[in-house]
Amino acid sequence: MLKKIFLFFLLLIVAVVVAACSDDSETTADGEDGGEEAAEQVLKIANDQEPAGLDPHKTPAHSSVRVYSKVYEGLVTFDENMEIKGQLAKDWEQPDDSTYIFNLVEGVKFHNGREMTAEDVLYSFERIMDEETASHISSYFSDVENIEVMGDYKIKFELAAPNATFLSHLTNSSAAIVPKEVVEENGDLQQVAVGTGPFVFEEWVPDSSVTLSKNEDYYIEDVPKLDRVEYYTMKEEAARLSAIRTGEIDMTTLTAKSTELLEGEDAVNIKGYQSLEYSYIGFNVDKEPFNNKKVRQALSLATDRQNIADVVWDGEAIITGPIAPAMGDWSIDVEQEELYQRDLEKAKELLAEAGYPDGFSTEITTASTYADMVDTAQLLQQQWKEIGVNAEIKQIEWGEYIDTWSNTSADILVGRNGSGTDPDRAMNYFFHTDGSANVWNFSNEEYDAIVEKGKRTIDQEKRKDIYVEAQEKLLDLSPNLFLVSPENYVAVRDGVKDFTPYAHNGEDIDHVYKK
Repeated sequence: MLKKIFLFFLLLIVAVVVAACSDDSETTADGEDGGEEAAEQVLKIANDQEPAGLDPHKTPAHSSVRVYSKVYEGLVTFDENMEIKGQLAKDWEQPDDSTYIFNLVEGVKFHNGREMTAEDVLYSFERIMDEETASHISSYFSDVENIEVMGDYKIKFELAAPNATFLSHLTNSSAAIVPKEVVEENGDLQQVAVGTGPFVFEEWVPDSSVTLSKNEDYYIEDVPKLDRVEYYTMKEEAARLSAIRTGEIDMTTLTAKSTELLEGEDAVNIKGYQSLEYSYIGFNVDKEPFNNKKVRQALSLATDRQNIADVVWDGEAIITGPIAPAMGDWSIDVEQEELYQRDLEKAKELLAEAGYPDGFSTEITTASTYADMVDTAQLLQQQWKEIGVNAEIKQIEWGEYIDTWSNTSADILVGRNGSGTDPDRAMNYFFHTDGSANVWNFSNEEYDAIVEKGKRTIDQEKRKDIYVEAQEKLLDLSPNLFLVSPENYVAVRDGVKDFTPYAHNGEDIDHVYKK
């Protein structure tokens, strides 16, 4: 009898313990009742390059933009259809063609806890336009004549004249709203990042990783889905390929050649899209022999762009001009242009007319960490040799490459640019005499007049005609040789959900989650 009573109490104790360990309030990994506690949402991304700095007003490198665009925000942005919509501005009005009044979202906080107001918008644009900042987007806002704070959440921009590009330039990731006190405390924002965006900057370990965490006070409900984003610097594509296969990372960009190696990988999805980028050859037009238009034209005639598309990009690229084909009918059909028809005899004639009948020797500078740039340089070396141009190739690290680009310290530079989302970026920003990114010492009054007219023309059809004229003029002057616009590829593990790359934004992760 005593044994039965003992057994009864023993079973009762076990039942109580089991019940205590089976609390019905527990949640599953998906946040549903009745399972394990929700797993932390961590997205691991492999980058092909180290950030060149984190100051949005100073650093145009894509390796930086992909990080700081998650931390900072601007007044407006693009939706998935590339239509302009409000971001920190909930709406805006235009009393006339030269005036814009923005009403700000109320209650938005910087990551340091302070509320963002119209004074921060004023400070940010004054900083962008200040010559001492040396901002790469200052020319975007050269028409801004006055900025007036009309209240805590209202601000007015007055332009010197109508400008068809103003709103689209505001969508640029570098037109970010920043807090004055953080700039003053640190001197600039190259090593710190305090914005209003969905992710908070946590840590940057040089040559290793950058970590962002979820903004718990973000003003948009249920955004972001992720708790943390970890960017790992993996310069070698073979390393990124291996890491995506093994699940060490969740996402990375790859070339067309590498995507073929992932065929049959059940756990990896490849997402491709036609980019707004293009590869180019840039000349310092102040230096001999590149101060002679005929020399630049001869090199264009000696360049086999289709060969570059086939060899460097595995055929997954389109021959392009300064406005990439992904921008639709803003772009002209450059393959019909005379300077795009490979003609070695004509090239030699032009060199002779320029005073170089036997050719010349030169140096091509490129970034050692981008295989496509190195491969392009090697093909150019082979192609140009056929007209007597002997080129040595100089490969430099990314940081030095950015400085070389900024300071125009190379005679010939192989690189990649983005056409942007308005033709003004491709034509004015890079090639107007006063363009912020005109690092080529290029200046032509007739060309300047054409692109200035394009910026002032509100009628879209008339603008298109103007930019056709501008593209044809630029191809003739050839301060750059435009090569190809590649298809971009993102490899994504199948546990990553709701990720869609767009031509204007290939790395939007605001709504991404892991399952």
